[in-house]
Amino acid sequence: MGKYFGTDGFRGEANVKLKVEHAFQVGRFLGWYYGQDYKARIVIGKDTRRSSYMFEYALAAGLTASGADAFLLHVTTTPSVSYVVRTEDFDCGIMISASHNPYYDNGLKIISGSGKKIEASVEQQIEDYIDGKIGELPLATGEKIGRTVDYIAGRNRYIGHLISLATRSFKNTKVGLDCSNGSASSIAKSVFDALGARTYVIHNEPDGTNINRDCGSTHIEALQRFVREKGLDVGFAYDGDADRCIAVDENGCVVDGDRIMYVCGKYMKEEGQLLNNTIVTTVMSNLGLYKALDKAGIAYEKTAVGDKYVYENMCANGHCLGGEQSGHIIFSKHATTGDGILTSLKVMEVMMDKKMSLGALASEVKIYPQLLENVRVQDKKAARENPKVMAAVEHVAEVLGDDGRILVRESGTEPVVRVMVEAESDELCRKYVDEVADTIKAEGLAD
Repeated sequence: MGKYFGTDGFRGEANVKLKVEHAFQVGRFLGWYYGQDYKARIVIGKDTRRSSYMFEYALAAGLTASGADAFLLHVTTTPSVSYVVRTEDFDCGIMISASHNPYYDNGLKIISGSGKKIEASVEQQIEDYIDGKIGELPLATGEKIGRTVDYIAGRNRYIGHLISLATRSFKNTKVGLDCSNGSASSIAKSVFDALGARTYVIHNEPDGTNINRDCGSTHIEALQRFVREKGLDVGFAYDGDADRCIAVDENGCVVDGDRIMYVCGKYMKEEGQLLNNTIVTTVMSNLGLYKALDKAGIAYEKTAVGDKYVYENMCANGHCLGGEQSGHIIFSKHATTGDGILTSLKVMEVMMDKKMSLGALASEVKIYPQLLENVRVQDKKAARENPKVMAAVEHVAEVLGDDGRILVRESGTEPVVRVMVEAESDELCRKYVDEVADTIKAEGLAD
């Protein structure tokens, strides 16, 4: 965690924490960094926030002032930027998005030439430049000044790539899509239409301020109602930059990232495609997923929260499927990051091949009630390592045994300790979360 860059880029309220000057400086540094031996080529995508246009122009100005050529994909998804970077010989990519955050936030996600999130060492150099710890960078002059190029063709090639991955026609299948008034609005429907689905879309009219507002993967109830009202076969909801996907089955029931990993992982195992017979999860995945995977004979690994850590584990160990409960699912054969639209296509593949509803496919996973509470503290490390707090956590873990679990961890971005309990009932979750939270407060550690 750096001063500006967190686990998912440089994010904050537009022109408050993330200022237009920052975007210009990021562009200046990246244009110089990649252009020391030749003219750098850097591609930029953005979501539908009002401030995304401002940051796009600032980045392009910084890049071209340092001599790089800036290629604009315009409104597109984070995974499309990753795809274009790694398949079309760009030095790096920049996605302007704050993902599932409200419209007034924004962020800069920097993607390396291999389509992965940029190395922490480069992020540190960018921070040093912003803070004036690196001397002023040379400005390009004359013919060395960079160009800004309209590159919507790159986004169209990504759409073609998604369509090419489908192995089955979706003909006569009624599919609902919640595009979150975000990046998926410009891509998702055309993909499903091309594959023969009868596509019904909501929240695909972005106005710059309605991204993620009561819609998308973080407000799934809107899609649940839509699927029930229209009598659809399945529904998929994306977040603002479409790197997440949460599904809704034919009955309007939520199928989250854990259950999606189970459905796809079990199918891949049956088809001989699940490398190492292993799925990579995070510590926040539900106990019900692990019990179902044990029953199916599928191994699993756990990482820290963040798709970045999931992908690092997948690369290090040669695994091909991993993700988060929140809907970041990575199919490493096809992508280097979570891709919501790709995930929905993979779920459709299982449904079409097995001739089963999503409800039936996901029913093998019994999701345990889960309660997460954030406790604001003065010192995260001191709170987590306090002897009485640790004793309370151990007591809860012992009482729950194999029928639940407790997880206490420090937030990476806020002054809070997160207390999460899974148990067989909501009442038990509440009881044991309160037991630990009350201990933190009784010890005078809460803020």
